[in-house]
Amino acid sequence: MRQFFKTHLHIIISVFAFLGLFATIIQSNGSKGLPNIFVFPSNIIWPRNNNNNNNNNNSNIIDYYGGIIKNNNDKINGTSNSLSSIYDPLAFSLAIIHNSSTLSKSEEKKQRALKRIRESINEILRWRKKEDEEVETIEVELAKARVLIKEAFQNSRSNTSNISNLGHVDYVPHGKIYKNAFAFHRSYLLMEKLFKIYVYEEGEAPLFHYGVCKNIYSMEGIFINTMEQNTQFKTNNPKKAHVFFLPFSVVMILEHLFDPIIRDKAVLERTIVDYVNVISHKYPFWNRSLGLDHFMLSCHDWGPRATWYHPLLYFHSIRALCNANTSENFNPRKDVPIPEINLVTGQTTTLIHGSPPSERTTLGFFAGHMHGHIRPALLNHWKSKDDDLKIYEELPKNISYRDMMSRSKYCICPSGFEVASPRIVEAIYAGCVPVLISQNYILPYSDVLDWDEFSIRVSLSDVPNLKKILMDIPYERYLKMQTGVTQVQRHFVINNPPKKYDVFHMTIHSIWLRRLNVRFS
Repeated sequence: MRQFFKTHLHIIISVFAFLGLFATIIQSNGSKGLPNIFVFPSNIIWPRNNNNNNNNNNSNIIDYYGGIIKNNNDKINGTSNSLSSIYDPLAFSLAIIHNSSTLSKSEEKKQRALKRIRESINEILRWRKKEDEEVETIEVELAKARVLIKEAFQNSRSNTSNISNLGHVDYVPHGKIYKNAFAFHRSYLLMEKLFKIYVYEEGEAPLFHYGVCKNIYSMEGIFINTMEQNTQFKTNNPKKAHVFFLPFSVVMILEHLFDPIIRDKAVLERTIVDYVNVISHKYPFWNRSLGLDHFMLSCHDWGPRATWYHPLLYFHSIRALCNANTSENFNPRKDVPIPEINLVTGQTTTLIHGSPPSERTTLGFFAGHMHGHIRPALLNHWKSKDDDLKIYEELPKNISYRDMMSRSKYCICPSGFEVASPRIVEAIYAGCVPVLISQNYILPYSDVLDWDEFSIRVSLSDVPNLKKILMDIPYERYLKMQTGVTQVQRHFVINNPPKKYDVFHMTIHSIWLRRLNVRFS
């Protein structure tokens, strides 16, 4: 047996090399491929930049790095500061080839085999080089956008901004409701001009590519359905895409697969993990960025949970969520907070056009059930106890919810089971200044909107002082906030088809900003 292995060692090594190469080709071409037989990271094969190691084989080192840069000092041709390594089967195959050169006794056969393998590997490397060039083209484009937005921000601070230089002026963001109106306008126009989204075609309705638009989770269905039909941002060429959309609906997965008797929540995670596995084996784009340029969107309470069991989706990808709770690892640097909008009838919600400020005779209003840990404090302290603060757990049948909002100066918006509340958008529609009582909640579109200019924040500990807090606000200050509410309405309105600066475009813009927030090298 020992003599057999000694005689045929070069054949055995060549077989292993071909297996490694075959697995590489399968994975590089985007199909499902073989399971990784060799599970060693490439830096075990070739330790990197270690002075204690023998680096006699530098000419044979081929390694692959994937990484992310978070650098505020972006330059058009940016450079990388930090890179993280990932296992590359191509590097392992090359290691086997290199090691075989010192073991094989049949030099002629070995050279023929190595020539064929190297030709195949060179083809793969040419394909990778082309892919890298495509990524570089996109990154240069985004780097230029970063520079232009930064210039807009700096010009606005030095009072040298010129709106006429920004193209069309159908609507020009202005006023204190924006953190920087000019920079936002520049960013928005660049988004309209450049931003492209690829929607994966895998998956069948109703779990994928479809969502319900008639309930408290309607934002999820509206976005998914709109993206399926969109022609402005959607591209059919994934190589031109800046981000990739995973079109699953958490609401529909739970509606069709979740058994309320068994209550196995894992069915949600399994479905989504399987979906990510499918697209990551079929296409190179997920593996290329480790999911950093991919995004999902959900308005269900379990939206964050849907990503728990896929670490890259949870910690790397962009998650657009109504339940934007930082205590549940919502990361505003990469994740997008979106508004919760309740379409009771399924019809596009219109503005109420409430009473003018001078005719709003009710100081504050709330009606809602007691759940969560914030509402009990509000109801226990204020329910039916004050004529100025109309706080109800059950709204009397002779009183209209919409009318009460339209006649109130302030609309109380406490969190329920989750941090988000549809009352925030309902208040904005009614021209009523929202009073936000929540914890760990990142407000929708707070990347560009200054919520302090059109809303009031009250801590849970200050609920007993709620009336005094509202009464102490000067009337002039209230008028400015109420004006801000009317100005910000356009950003929360649902249109079919979408219109500039509406809720769909604001969501896209927030995703655009998150994509600008990272750079690949």
